[in-house]
Amino acid sequence: MGQGSGEDFAEFAAVRAGHMYRSACLLTAGDTHLAEDLVQEALGRIYLRWSRVSRVGNPAGYAQTVLTRTFLAHRRRFSSRERARDSFPEFADTGADPSLRLTLLDALARLPAKDRAVVVLRYWEDRSIHETADALNVSSAAVRTRCVRALARLRELLGEDLAEYARS
Repeated sequence: MGQGSGEDFAEFAAVRAGHMYRSACLLTAGDTHLAEDLVQEALGRIYLRWSRVSRVGNPAGYAQTVLTRTFLAHRRRFSSRERARDSFPEFADTGADPSLRLTLLDALARLPAKDRAVVVLRYWEDRSIHETADALNVSSAAVRTRCVRALARLRELLGEDLAEYARS
């Protein structure tokens, strides 16, 4: 990789890392340490292919796809390992209700990894069904099915308060 390419990648990583980290936090249901690891691993994979990636029309979308696939691969590798927590990590005060954030993170954590990935990509990243299907390497029908299943599970977990959470 040439000197200019390395500088281009460093600039790309500096701009995208924050957004990737926030997405990773949602994917990991608030596990900030794992989120940092996933972002680092995803950026490392992108760096190795940067000469091709930088010529792609949407390197930011490619980065989110790599991040999501890295998360799913991690979940497959460590699916039998559980992490006990006695509290949630601290978050910066954004003026939002912290109990709402914790409730939503808890509900996301109860979803299966692939359902959580679909919810994050579709509703946090605001991707289309087709873009989500491409990122997860599944069919559009699988994305629709997972969306319906995940939203039904979230409604079950959040109960009647779901409309209140959506307005917040």
